[in-house]
Amino acid sequence: MTPSALNIMSANLPVLARADTPPQAKRSSYAEILQSTMLIGGSALVNVAIGIVRTKVMAVLLGPAGFGLLGVYSAISDMARSVAGMGLQSSGVRQIAQAVGANDAQQLARTAVVLRRTVMALGLLGALVLVLFARPISALTFGHDGHADAVALLSIAVFFRLIADGQGALIQGTRRISDLAKVGMGGALFGTLASIPLVYHWREDGVVPSLVAVAAVSALMSWHYSRKVVIAPCVWEGSKFKQEAFALLRLGAAFMASGLLMMGAAFVVRLIVLQQAGMVAAGLYQAAWTLGGLYVGFVLQAMGTDFYPRLVGVITEHADANQLVNEQAQVSLLLAGPGVIATMTFAAAVIALLYTAEFKAALDALRWICLGMALRVITWPMGYIVVAKNRQLLFFGAELAWTVVNVGLSWWCVRAYGLAGAGIAFFGSYVFHGVMVYALARHLTGFRWSTDNLKDGGFFLLSIGLVFCGFHVLSAGWATVWGSALLLLSSAYSLRRLLGIVVVDVSRDRLPRSLQTLLPSLSLRRAKPEAP
Repeated sequence: MTPSALNIMSANLPVLARADTPPQAKRSSYAEILQSTMLIGGSALVNVAIGIVRTKVMAVLLGPAGFGLLGVYSAISDMARSVAGMGLQSSGVRQIAQAVGANDAQQLARTAVVLRRTVMALGLLGALVLVLFARPISALTFGHDGHADAVALLSIAVFFRLIADGQGALIQGTRRISDLAKVGMGGALFGTLASIPLVYHWREDGVVPSLVAVAAVSALMSWHYSRKVVIAPCVWEGSKFKQEAFALLRLGAAFMASGLLMMGAAFVVRLIVLQQAGMVAAGLYQAAWTLGGLYVGFVLQAMGTDFYPRLVGVITEHADANQLVNEQAQVSLLLAGPGVIATMTFAAAVIALLYTAEFKAALDALRWICLGMALRVITWPMGYIVVAKNRQLLFFGAELAWTVVNVGLSWWCVRAYGLAGAGIAFFGSYVFHGVMVYALARHLTGFRWSTDNLKDGGFFLLSIGLVFCGFHVLSAGWATVWGSALLLLSSAYSLRRLLGIVVVDVSRDRLPRSLQTLLPSLSLRRAKPEAP
């Protein structure tokens, strides 16, 4: 049930303290969620600030058509990386984290050595395959083989990105989250400094070299910080190496399949837009997609970095796992909801700031994508249950079903509604995804949404829907005023709920120092325990 605005503003903090599980479990979970979100989200914020500069420069230098070409080349690189990587980044994180948790230095050393060597081999193999199939890929993508040389050059970017993935898995698996944040920020900054001159000098011919430069910088940064991880010396036998490599590849199969389906869907959707609406429309869609996921990406990145390993640790205890999923979903929604509303409300101004006036035609697609992003924040924590349960076939089937729905809706909606149809299809695919993963989570762990999440979800979905409708029934000026009012209301609601979590559920000494300093200045007080 969706609460009224009056009920929202008068909500009591002690309500947040009540739970069906022991309070200590909840305090520990919320503390880790908030800590990881602040660290990884802060790093992502810096990356986005750098990316805004890069995007603005690229948009000015390339225009919509050139920006669309950048999106298509990026999609080819992403898909090749997903196939060649064989899921080793995700499986490597899990294997390394298990060795660290068991305090097994030899197992950590074996996994790290196998990961590095296997990633190197797969990187070389993936680059070679992309070179060999450059002409067919160019013909499939652009309708001719005139871009074959550029596709072949992308092989270097794929190689460097796989090297970066392997080293990043070692850093993340050993929970060196601070170093992982530095890798991301350094890669974004120096990658931007390396790529912009190439595009400035060669314009569209510099797009692929710029992607190679960004990948090379990322590989160098990850290699530098991964060398700080202390690895014990180990003696190898050939059979042992094959055994460890097979274990990594087998575990990575489900992750690779998921990544391939997602990258493949993104690639096919761009092909549909490109072939049915033209290169300019492809550039507009790339701009809408980039902006639509800008803020939500902070939350999802933090979720992928920290939430999944913790869920694996409690997945056999269904009550604990369901509590953890509810808590992650609650914090993610409270952090992401106002950002989605802000993106929808000020989309025109942000597009003018980040791109050029030519990109305003992407507004309708962008607002539909924002609706889908809101659903993505809600559904992703549930989806991790399937992965943590190691139900690989079920996981693959769910991803395949979503891919088919996404591509099918995109083909029909783009034909019917043009560029906006791509955004409509994305939103529709996540309506389907939400229903599907909720059913799977109920089947695997008996998952149910908590009362708090039903309240928060109802409020934010209603608020986002009202902002969306405002831009279809009101003038642009009044719709912006309407959206701004709802943004203030939703921000106040999120702040109050998050502070309730901090004050009531999280031990103050487990918080980052910035929050420890801030709390005494607030009027909130820790709620007294309820009488038995």
